[in-house]
Formats: sequence, structure tokens, C-alpha cells
Amino acid sequence: MEFIKRKQVREVKIGDVLIGGTNPVAIQSMCNTDTRDIKSTVKQILDLEKAGCEIIRVAVPDMEAAEAIKGIKKEIHIPLVADIHFDYRLALKAMEGGIDKIRINPGNIGDESRIKQVVDMAKSRHIPIRIGVNSGSLEKYLVEKYKGVTPRGLVESALNHVRILEKYNFEDIVVSIKASSVPFSIEAYSILSDEIPYPLHVGITEAGTTWSGTVKSAVGIGAILSRGIGDTIRVSLTGDPVDEIYAAKEILKDLGMRKFGIEFVSCPTCGRTQIDLISIAKEVEQKCKNIDKDIKVAVMGCIVNGPGEAKEADIGIAGGKGEGLIFKKGEILRKVPEEILVSELMKEIDKL
Repeated sequence: MEFIKRKQVREVKIGDVLIGGTNPVAIQSMCNTDTRDIKSTVKQILDLEKAGCEIIRVAVPDMEAAEAIKGIKKEIHIPLVADIHFDYRLALKAMEGGIDKIRINPGNIGDESRIKQVVDMAKSRHIPIRIGVNSGSLEKYLVEKYKGVTPRGLVESALNHVRILEKYNFEDIVVSIKASSVPFSIEAYSILSDEIPYPLHVGITEAGTTWSGTVKSAVGIGAILSRGIGDTIRVSLTGDPVDEIYAAKEILKDLGMRKFGIEFVSCPTCGRTQIDLISIAKEVEQKCKNIDKDIKVAVMGCIVNGPGEAKEADIGIAGGKGEGLIFKKGEILRKVPEEILVSELMKEIDKL
């Protein structure tokens, strides 16, 4: 059963991935490699693909990076997005190289003739444009107008950029308004969602390291998605971008918006636990990470929390003293020694 009713927005095609409309929320990340280093960038993207990334963005700070787009595109299998600031020539070069989407704010790239060149090429090549407004770089006049950096100021900035593209009859638009504050972001996205018919890319910028950033992103992105807002997401972490993908998948799974293989549940342990449940749970979770099966696996500390409370699990284990029970849909299959509990559980998962 689906509990979240998503707002219907315009469908936009990024490479071979459709967002908006009735399409599922897509997972995005960004490389932290030097884009000019094609080999390293391709390797990271392939790792991200394996983890489940569906759209990948790279920084394009100069012409050498823009020229690398063509070489990167040849080696990867998911849509590639160019992140560009100020220089319209980098956008043109990236599009010539086969980029699938560009992230650029049209109001920041110069006069009308430059904007028109970018829009005309994007339109002719069916390349969408993402407008990305950040609370840390809000225009001075909007800071003065709203007496500080506010959600409404951020929304107005985004709408101003949208109107520039609409002036040239360009509608393949995606918009993001990023802030590091969760309450700020929730309000800003809520306002923006009522103002435009385009897909929204959702994230909490500068969220932090893997642990703190995952928590902050889960709270912020989850709250925004729960309101039916958002068509692509990125969990922004200071660390390995592969961790961003696993976190994003968990957010979407926990909201019931996507299914990504095994749903893993485990109890927090208590004084009844007589088995090394923490190590066992971590091992099982790691082994299940890339198994593509729509099943629920439970790792429980005792018989109280085992076949009883976790009876809805397709397969699970419950600890005892130096041993454990393997159960299926609440029914006990057998008892096995602790040292082979994980391996026996994995055998049962393989059978499902």
C-alpha cells in the first residue's frame, strides 16, 4: 500500500531516465574526482552504478573538464550531468560532448545572447537544464529584500531563473533549492512546489560526514518526500559517494516509495540477548546489501523478539545461548550453533 501521494509534475527525460510524471523518484550522486582525470572519474561512476546510482553529476570548472565529458560518456551507462557555473562556453562544450543534463543558472551566465545560445543548443539536443539555487549564494538584492537568507528569497531566486528559460519557450526544467538547515529546506521546497510544474531535485546541502550527514539527510529529504514533493534526490555526504546511494535507497525504501532488494530489520538487543547479535546483524546486513530479492530478513536477539514479533519476515534468525533459531514467516525451521548461524541463514535466503 502506498501512503504518499506525489505531486504530479512535468515529465523530463535525462538520457534514458524519466523523472516527474508518474515515474519513481530517481537517485543521484556527484563524483568527487577531478573530471579531467577520465580514468578515475569513470571508475567511480561504475562503482556508483553498481551500488544503484541512476543519475551522476560531475563538476565542469574549465574547458579541459568540459572536453573530458565525451570520453567519460563512452565508458558509463547512466545519465551524466554537467555542473557549470557562470561560463556559458562550458555548457556549450559539455552539450557538444554528449552530456545528458546541465546544471546552470541562466541568470548568472551573462547577457541575453549567451543565454539564448545555451537554451537553443539544449532545446535542439533535448538536454534538460537544472536550475540549482543555494542558500549560501543568494543574490544580494534578495537578501536585502527579505532581510536575510529566507526560504521565500530562495524560491524567488529560483523562479527568476525559471522565467528566463520560459521566455525562450524552454520547459525541460528541473529545479533544486539547497540549504543545510532541515526546517529551512522543508519550508522552501513546500513553497516552491506550489509555484512551478517542473520536477524538483531534493537534498540537504553540506549535510556532513557519513554518519551525521546520513541522519540529517534522512530527516530532511524524508520530510520533504513525505509531503509528495521531489522527483530526484541526492544524499550529500563528506565521504565516499557510494555511501550516498545506500543512504538514498534506504530513505526511499523506508518511505515505501521504492523497492531495492532485501528489507533488513534487527532488534536493538537487551538483557535477554545471549548471542553476539551486533556482529551478526552487521555481517548479515553487509551480505544482503546487493542481493536483489524483494524479501524481509530479520535478525533478532531472542525468542521473544524472534518468530513472534518478527513473524512477518520472510526469513530470520533469533539468538539463544551460543545458538540460534532459523525461522520462516514465524515458523521455526531448525536450531543451529552460533558459529554457523549466518551461513545457514544465507543458504535459506538463496532458496527464496
